[in-house]
Amino acid sequence: MTNEGTNENTMTAVRQHSFGGPEVLALETVERPSPLPTEVLVRVHAAGVNPVDWKTREGMGMAGVLGEPPFILGWDVAGVVEAVGYGVTTLAPGDRVYGMPWFPRAAGAYAEYVTAPARHFTPMPRSTDFVQAAAVPLAALTAWQVLVDTVRIEPAQRVLITAAAGGVGHFAVQFAKHLGAHVIAAAGPRNQEWVAGLGADEVLDYTTKPLDEQVGDVDVVIDLVGGDLPAVRTLRRGGLLVSVPSAASREAADAAEALGVRVKLFLVEPDSTALATIAGLIDDGTVTVEVARVFPLAQVADAHVAMASGRTRGKIVLSVGGDEA
Repeated sequence: MTNEGTNENTMTAVRQHSFGGPEVLALETVERPSPLPTEVLVRVHAAGVNPVDWKTREGMGMAGVLGEPPFILGWDVAGVVEAVGYGVTTLAPGDRVYGMPWFPRAAGAYAEYVTAPARHFTPMPRSTDFVQAAAVPLAALTAWQVLVDTVRIEPAQRVLITAAAGGVGHFAVQFAKHLGAHVIAAAGPRNQEWVAGLGADEVLDYTTKPLDEQVGDVDVVIDLVGGDLPAVRTLRRGGLLVSVPSAASREAADAAEALGVRVKLFLVEPDSTALATIAGLIDDGTVTVEVARVFPLAQVADAHVAMASGRTRGKIVLSVGGDEA
């Protein structure tokens, strides 16, 4: 990685010029963006790392949306509004904000500055620093939109969440509990106690025996693993399987349909209104944010390796601005 230095018209960003492994991520000096009318320029202090990032880097994930490189990855942003374009009424310079701008189009969060519509951002939780705030948007919005908008969860419904200790999973457990569901969480041995502490009513160790041998009569399965047929078989007839693209499995969907189970695929979208609600839940202590590791922007390749391992509790975050307060 090389960096030629920056001035007021440029910035440091991580760009890739080809699809491939972590080594294609290069720290470069690029042109600093300027906000158009209704947009804001945000000085990025921290950027979250998600599975869709490394999958897109390899040519999967959202690569079909972004097209061929070069491009700048990243969608989770926490930072400070630097400037506003004409027509912006919701934010002002100096506001501490967070958001998931543009998804699934390129947001370029692995950079010192981003521009996006003002309404893709909202004030970040008052109780978090920038690193914690950057861990929230994509994962928390995925969990919230699945439960609230897709499932339309009702009190006492039995919800099974796979990969419950991961980025999306740990938010889904807390949101489902907050919304009154009976939460069944699948996690590995080292995360059992922690996931229970998030509010799960039952915690299943998927490493001991198949999930369908441990639980049944489930109303909703939130599939964050993909291809977990035992999880599908826990559903009652008429139940609902929701799978996000990074975990989607045609085999699991076919098995669900054969069992008389409804299947919905899901893709998250920017939602500042939901993020404002989530910020309130974080500030009042209903929801906690787990950050597993923080890497400086220059070590983005290491962050991708850690994320791709699939063994992360909570989220991985890049420190961009050097100021985490």
